[in-house]
Amino acid sequence: MLDRNFIRDNLDYVEHRLKTKNFTFEKPTFIELDQREKSLRLEWEDLRGRRNRTSDEIARLKKSGHDTSTIVEEMKQVSARIKQLDSELLDLQEAVKDFLSRIPNLPHESVPIGKDASSNAVVRQSGTPQNFAFPLKDHVDLGAQLGILDPERAAKITGARFANYYGAGALLERALISFMLEVHTRTHNYIEVLPPFMANRTSFYGTGNLPKFEADLFHVEGTDYFLVPTAEVPVTNIFAGEILEEEHLPISLAAYTPCFRSEAGSYGKDTRGLIRQHQFNKVELVKFATPEQSYEQLEQLTRDAEEILQRLRLPYRVVTLSTGDMGFSAAKTYDLEVWIPSQGTYREISSCSNFEDFQARRANVRFRSASGKKIRFAHTLNGSGLAVGRTWVAIVENFQNKDGSVSIPEVLRPYMYGMERIVRDTRVPL
Repeated sequence: MLDRNFIRDNLDYVEHRLKTKNFTFEKPTFIELDQREKSLRLEWEDLRGRRNRTSDEIARLKKSGHDTSTIVEEMKQVSARIKQLDSELLDLQEAVKDFLSRIPNLPHESVPIGKDASSNAVVRQSGTPQNFAFPLKDHVDLGAQLGILDPERAAKITGARFANYYGAGALLERALISFMLEVHTRTHNYIEVLPPFMANRTSFYGTGNLPKFEADLFHVEGTDYFLVPTAEVPVTNIFAGEILEEEHLPISLAAYTPCFRSEAGSYGKDTRGLIRQHQFNKVELVKFATPEQSYEQLEQLTRDAEEILQRLRLPYRVVTLSTGDMGFSAAKTYDLEVWIPSQGTYREISSCSNFEDFQARRANVRFRSASGKKIRFAHTLNGSGLAVGRTWVAIVENFQNKDGSVSIPEVLRPYMYGMERIVRDTRVPL
């Protein structure tokens, strides 16, 4: 959430910067709500002060034997008006909160301006996509041929955009989760967290998923819970409502969770295979930092996520998202895009973002300065380290062989009982 005082003092700037995010800031509505609340609050404070002063006067007059009935009756009317103002202010504060909660974060000045992904800027690229000397297969055909992937029977169990993994396919998914967590915790010094896979409405509000994106979530009927679309939601809210000490920042956390997304609005997109599923696994990286640290930490978080791709020897590139392609809560985002041979293009496998104090204001995550004299909102950051299903796809497609087998990257072999190649598993009747 943006700082209301900052909006008030920088109306034109806020309107201009939000326009670059394809968002129309309703400036007259903000001014009306802001001034209306200010007017009611001034009246409320004036009447309360008047009532307090008059109460002292009534006590003095009674003590001296004077008739106070007229003043008492007047104060009854004042008290009634104060009660009415209490209710009006409460409703108005909720209206202001709702209005502010729907405004996206301002993009950082270093973010390229553009309406959509066509204005994204490639920062760097690693690895060269190989030229295959045989006809390529996509991961769906390879998975069926090897007996390791089965979307069709999963659709029978649940519906479209789910998948069953078998044998080495399931093992590869599990190996990737273990590998990613080990690199991030042992090499990059993140603290592993295993959070709940459901979170309440307040937590989703804290990260900016609610109220705007409720259609993207799976709600658990009869509860206040939603299935998490990413570990960002529960992990960012670990310190909700708390005051951290500056000496403990930055805090770096890594979490594996399954992720659940309704994919509202994505009808017809990536319907084949694992690129866009209702359920998938992901390792998430979350950081809490001071404002002075946060952009350095964004670079570090991005490099940490990149290292997974480097160790797996997968071709990828790093892209800075333009203002029009950024997420609601982000101030700056780097996307890591991995090469998908069957599609002949790079696809997003991680988004690494600095949210500055946008989420911290909503979740009330603060820190106390080293001197102890000042309390400020923390900056929050997160990024996938990585999306496991898309990494699975990239490995199967990039490491496919002419005979239909798939080579296992060397760094994963210890997590796969020494397996060097995935070959047809004849035990699975596919």
